[in-house]
Amino acid sequence: MSRPPRILAIAGSDSSGGAGIQADIKTVTMLGGYAMTAITALTAQNSRGVRSVEVMSPEFVAAQMDACMEDIGVDAVKIGMLGSADIAEVVADRLEDLPCPIIFDPVMVATSGSVLADPATIEVFEWLMDLATLTTPNVPELEALGGSRGMAERNIAYLAKGGDADGPMVEDRLVRPGAGDTVWTEARIVTKHTHGTGCTLSSAIASHLARGLPLEEAVAESRKFVREALKNAPGFGFGNGPLGHQAVR
Repeated sequence: MSRPPRILAIAGSDSSGGAGIQADIKTVTMLGGYAMTAITALTAQNSRGVRSVEVMSPEFVAAQMDACMEDIGVDAVKIGMLGSADIAEVVADRLEDLPCPIIFDPVMVATSGSVLADPATIEVFEWLMDLATLTTPNVPELEALGGSRGMAERNIAYLAKGGDADGPMVEDRLVRPGAGDTVWTEARIVTKHTHGTGCTLSSAIASHLARGLPLEEAVAESRKFVREALKNAPGFGFGNGPLGHQAVR
């Protein structure tokens, strides 16, 4: 029996289980990986929104990362909500020379609309994007990062997610410097249960890259996983409910 790929998820905890670390663990586990965590913040939230946030100290986040990397080892990293500029900096510092895929989901705003990154934290995103194998912004995040022109100037690979755009079709665009663009266009899955889609997608990509899949194939397979999880959402909550990770086969 071969060992499962080891995925370190660095993100905030979602008390309702739909997004953040909880979505990361579910995704990695369903895709046959071994999930480890460095929790950046604790949140009291549900499908209706974020009620309260307790941010961890940068030292404690670093200690969690060190404990995982020094003993278990890491085959891929997923970065989500960071909580503060100081945490973002210590995460970037710890990952500076790590020889494995890094997927950076530049979380700024929750599905419910709650702000999860202040301007100082967003400034540090530049460092993390330079380190990342792939950055996965949604429509408003891409705009905040300077749009497609700004991303092109940084000369980085990114996946422009189109789920937040209007219209019956969803377009996701994989942009890689010197390799051209790959575009996926599919009919929108009409549902309000979209809490944790970005977390799930980025964790899935990290999991597939850790197994050795090329980037384009890893993104394609991860998109399929998210779409199936959307279709199988359990219908929990009165707002933007969670996906159905456990129902994906």
